[in-house]
Formats: sequence, structure tokens, C-alpha cells
Amino acid sequence: MPLIDIRGVDHYYEWIHQGNLGNKPVMVFIHGWGGSARYWRDIATALSDRFDCLLYDLRGFGRSLLPSLALDLSYELEEYGEDLAILLATLGLDEVYVHAHSMGASVATLFINRYSEKVKQAILTCNGIFEYDEKAFAAFYKFGGYVVKFRYKWFLNIPFADRMFMARFLARAIAPEERRAFLEDYLMADYQAALNTIFTCVSKKAVEIMPQEFAKISVPTLMISGEKDIIIPALMGRQAAALNDKIEYVEIANTAHFPMLEDRESYLQVVNEFLRVESVV
Repeated sequence: MPLIDIRGVDHYYEWIHQGNLGNKPVMVFIHGWGGSARYWRDIATALSDRFDCLLYDLRGFGRSLLPSLALDLSYELEEYGEDLAILLATLGLDEVYVHAHSMGASVATLFINRYSEKVKQAILTCNGIFEYDEKAFAAFYKFGGYVVKFRYKWFLNIPFADRMFMARFLARAIAPEERRAFLEDYLMADYQAALNTIFTCVSKKAVEIMPQEFAKISVPTLMISGEKDIIIPALMGRQAAALNDKIEYVEIANTAHFPMLEDRESYLQVVNEFLRVESVV
């Protein structure tokens, strides 16, 4: 299992490519909360005819396990952006395409605005602008705390547990192995990482800074929303895209929080069209 040390944490990463590695531009994929790079593999494989695709697990998620000794690192999204910068520097990558989802798209946005010279184009999926509601956020934190605390491996042995777990995220059915992989990743996530990123993703600070961050993006960017997403509703994506003429917005019909899994064909069509047009320009 390939690992790379980033600030004291062994980060899992993998390459998906065709032919010799290094002959194509690099597209780096960033997953969302509770997941891992695994759910990007099909999309990366489909794009590997034109890109060397770099997948990695965020600190504390998937196979990027935290050490037993405490580290002086926070769970602010900016810090995850710095992790990405160190990963790219360690691998000797000067310029990449960024392809990110959900929480990962927030990390990507912060990274892009701090290292715009390293980013050719960006694709941000299922992200957007939240409005602050103190009572709603407090309730979300309380519920999220329970969700993170009460995770047991035996959930995997309950019939249809993966289907019930993913129901809130989906408008269309996805493959059983994809549902199970996400449930496995969720159960595997480090407690502190999973809990603290809930607070940093959905916070008053995020509400205040993310509109400014979307407005500052200076590279060609595609914002994709799922029409029926109830985790990050499409309206939030439209509002983010409206702040910046560098951001093109597309909504994929009859999909929710995982349009790349729910309607792979439509998702790839949108992505490929964006990449073709921007490459010509």
C-alpha cells in the first residue's frame, strides 16, 4: 500500500493511468467527509486516457490513519489544503487539475486560492454556500456527534445496512459494492477527524469565508450539483457559481450527493465537455 508522510501522518495515495506515468497532465481527486479515494476510481479510470490520475485519502479518513501520538495539527479545512500542497511538492508536481467532491471541494477551493499557480482547471462537485442558522447548526452538531460516536463494525453484518445508510445521499441506486465501500470508509474514519471536520465544514466561519473564496477563484472552474441533493442542495451550488464568472455551473438531473456514481455517463459528459472547451480556449 503506497504511503507518503505528510506532517507526521502516513497518507495513502494511488495512481490510475494508462501507459507510462508522467506522460500526461495530472488530475488530483479529493474525496468528501467520511469517504475515501475509492469512490473516485471509476471516474479516474474513465479519464486516464488523457490524465495521470492521483487519488489520495484525506488525513484521518480511509487509509490515511492518524498515529497513536497526538499531533499539533488542526482539522481546519485550510490545513487539509496545506496537506495537499505538501503531497504535490513531495511528488514533484508543479501543476495539476483538481477534481473534488463535497468537503473535498471546500478544501480544493481554499487550496486553489492559495496555490493558483499550481492549478490548471478545477471541478468542484456538490458544494456551495451555506446560510448561518445558530439553532440549526447546534442541532446538526449534536446529531453529528452521535453519528460519529456510535459507529460499530458489526453494522456491516446487518442486512441492507449499506442501503439504509446511503439512502439519504442518493436519488438513484448505485452498485452494492459502492454502497458497502462507503459504509466501510465511514466506520473506519478516525473519531477526531470525523467529528472535528463536521465543525469546520459547517460553521459560522465557513459561512463567512467561503463566499469570498468562491469569488476569488482565478482558474477555469466547473461547479456540478445534483438536482435532488439534500446534503448540499443545488441552490447552494448555483449561488456559489454566481459569484464568479470563472465558474461554470451544471446541474445533473435526478441525482443527489453522488452524481458521479448515480449517473456516471452524464457526469463524464459534463466533465469532458468542460475540459474540451477550456483546453481549446
